[in-house]
Amino acid sequence: MAVIRMNLLSKSLGRQTNITVVLPTMTYDDMAAGKEVYQPGMRYQLMYLLHGTYGDETDYLHFTNIVRYADEHKLAVVMPAAANSDYADYLQGPRYFTWITEELPLVLKTLFPISDRREDTFVAGLSMGANGAMKIAMAYPGRFAAALMMSGAARLGEELPAFAKSRREESMALPDLADFYGDLAYFSGSRFDAYAQAEQHASSGISLPRMFFTCGTEDIRALPRCRKAADFLTGLGCDVFYEEVPGYQHEWDFWDLSLRKAIGGWLPLRHGPILQEEGKEG
Repeated sequence: MAVIRMNLLSKSLGRQTNITVVLPTMTYDDMAAGKEVYQPGMRYQLMYLLHGTYGDETDYLHFTNIVRYADEHKLAVVMPAAANSDYADYLQGPRYFTWITEELPLVLKTLFPISDRREDTFVAGLSMGANGAMKIAMAYPGRFAAALMMSGAARLGEELPAFAKSRREESMALPDLADFYGDLAYFSGSRFDAYAQAEQHASSGISLPRMFFTCGTEDIRALPRCRKAADFLTGLGCDVFYEEVPGYQHEWDFWDLSLRKAIGGWLPLRHGPILQEEGKEG
């Protein structure tokens, strides 16, 4: 597996930023079997993997086995740095939502052997990253086959004021949610309201991605959000998988387990590269 740490200039952010990309490469088993791994024009399915609050693009490398899981199942993974942005655009400042949904896909398609077809593209995240994954999937349902939310879900407008207050009381400095969303009284129905976006798409007959939610039973803050999101999307007719795992809290052991389950079985993966003749239409 190739692990690529990149620093590049982003127009959306107005500065240099970091991404980590993992790409399948030849393994010892391939070499021992005399298997031809590298074929010109082949591509890989892609998963955007979003970190949580206080995290960065290296978290999953340090605290999970994402490299091994991706290598075993021949999946490309990109992990962007998003600071504590809530995966939104600042009203005045860096536009993280725009960076990840508009600029970064173009960068990846240009520089790496990845497929941009809907059936080959996934988004996942934990905690704040779960909010980002659901928000992005509901904003652009035509781009993603599935989304994985671990220990979290998109923000609900009715809960946002209380959540904003709790963020201001954190011991470590965090941006105010109003820096992204303006007057929180107007969040519901806005472009960052994943629930409103999902409802609008469903009423228009637009197919929503398959949605996977998983949370530990002892994660008392995230569990209610996961339940609400899963119930809401199920009510819209969305294909939803929901799991509560006994004994786990908001912790890396759980997120590593969730990634192993998702990549090994839940997500509609090919478990192999897309050869040139197979991907001509993409």
